[in-house]
Amino acid sequence: MKIGITCYPVYGGSGVVATELGIQLAKRGHEVHFITYAQPFRLPYYMERIYYHEVDVPSYPLFDYPPYDLALASAMHNTVLKRNLDLLHVHYAIPHAVSAWLAKEMGQGRVKVVTTLHGTDITLVGQDPSFFSITKFSIQKSDGITAVSESLCRETVLRFDVPREAIRVIPNFVDLQQYRRDLQPCHRDKLAEPGEKIVMHISNFRPVKRVEDAVRVFARLNKRIPSRFVLIGDGPDRAKAQAAAEEEGVADRVSFLGKQESVAELLSCADLFLLPSANEAFGLGALEAMACGVPVVATAVGGLPEVVPQGEAGLLAPVGDLEEMAADAIYLLEDRDRWRQFSAAARHTAEKFSSDIVVPMYEEYYQEVLAR
Repeated sequence: MKIGITCYPVYGGSGVVATELGIQLAKRGHEVHFITYAQPFRLPYYMERIYYHEVDVPSYPLFDYPPYDLALASAMHNTVLKRNLDLLHVHYAIPHAVSAWLAKEMGQGRVKVVTTLHGTDITLVGQDPSFFSITKFSIQKSDGITAVSESLCRETVLRFDVPREAIRVIPNFVDLQQYRRDLQPCHRDKLAEPGEKIVMHISNFRPVKRVEDAVRVFARLNKRIPSRFVLIGDGPDRAKAQAAAEEEGVADRVSFLGKQESVAELLSCADLFLLPSANEAFGLGALEAMACGVPVVATAVGGLPEVVPQGEAGLLAPVGDLEEMAADAIYLLEDRDRWRQFSAAARHTAEKFSSDIVVPMYEEYYQEVLAR
């Protein structure tokens, strides 16, 4: 198949999943065309059967806000015609699904459109009165719809009046060869002193991720178990997290590494993953940590209970309950045998989300959509 993929090419779960899906599809012999305003950050080098088409957004004096969605639709249409694409797979409804529908209409319906819903496009952006109607329209006009969790599927059905049978739940996935405990090189001696535990958090530091909570949970943990906290990513709440570290007196034990392309080699030497989000449609960071044998302490929201089995691969607490999350972290780290049990269960759970299992689900769904 010849597949066009559009996503936000930035540090965030939807962009990561879209890019990794394109890479895996190319490895399986498909021709993949990324159509975005910037090269996806997890696509750092040339790969066979992968092409990148940059969306050129004109900046005329007439436009206070350059119309990216229209430029994207034009780029999609041109790529469909020139490269004879079979299908456009867009990640995140706004504006990508709208642009894909326009591109399809421009080509008189010659290309199929699959929209993957990732979370905040439904729970936050799509609920804004300015975007609700167009979000609903773009979802309903898609030839195929996928959601990354049962939780997100239920919310989409409830909020946007989409029939349950119209949505295929296909979870996020992880490359088990890339994410594993024995990955080299290991940076443990650069991140912590001997005998200290390494706690990690990965996100785009948006308010929904509650990064400040993660710092405060770590501060409570560190009083009982000597640890280091490593935060990967960046975003609007980084300053709040840094201020929280100062306030809690742990600034010297907290490292902000910023955006990192190769998170696998960092996760492979972590002892615990913290994810105190207000909402998570899936929790890709948690899955990648589990693949590296890292137990997870997170909130019991959205799709996280579908990813992290409570009491097996990790522990889940109510949103904002810092004391319970800290107690859970201490419980996992204070007993080495208990940690090994959770670590093994984390890896075993991640194996159910292997790219070798999930990517064929997308291939099968593409074929179903194309046959309609």
